[in-house]
Amino acid sequence: MSIKTNTILTNEEIIHKIRRIAYQIYESNVNEEKVILAGIDSNGYILAKKLKTVLSKISTIKPVLCKVTIDKKNPLNKIKTSISAEEYTNKSVVLIDDVLNSGTTLVYGVKHFLDVPLKQFKTAVLVNRNHKKYPVKADFKGISLSTSLHEHVDVILEGDNFEAFLN
Repeated sequence: MSIKTNTILTNEEIIHKIRRIAYQIYESNVNEEKVILAGIDSNGYILAKKLKTVLSKISTIKPVLCKVTIDKKNPLNKIKTSISAEEYTNKSVVLIDDVLNSGTTLVYGVKHFLDVPLKQFKTAVLVNRNHKKYPVKADFKGISLSTSLHEHVDVILEGDNFEAFLN
């Protein structure tokens, strides 16, 4: 695939960012036996799976995957997780998404996890766009971009050739 002029991150750069974020998660959870990687469906969950693979190779921490399903058009609707609340109670949780745009999806995801006591809560995104409507930040981020509101960031994490680009 030829590199587009609006490419933000190439395949190699995304692989590097995933590895770097995994090390940051490890560093902030070095004393934990387990960390919950809660990926927002769909690309956030794919990113969480990739982070789990790297984290398993670089540390003794047992990463536990959790798929978080949020209705992005109606974020007040019930949020579903693939693991029960008991499984992440008093654990270290990292909420993961591919792009942080306005912060709406991330803030409702954060709100959901705050219904139970947690040991630690962090957020991770591949691309941080800095257009926040809510006071939510990414603790771990691959890249921060200043974009206009009418630009759109697309991230492709399927297959063997990852890419992030502006539309």
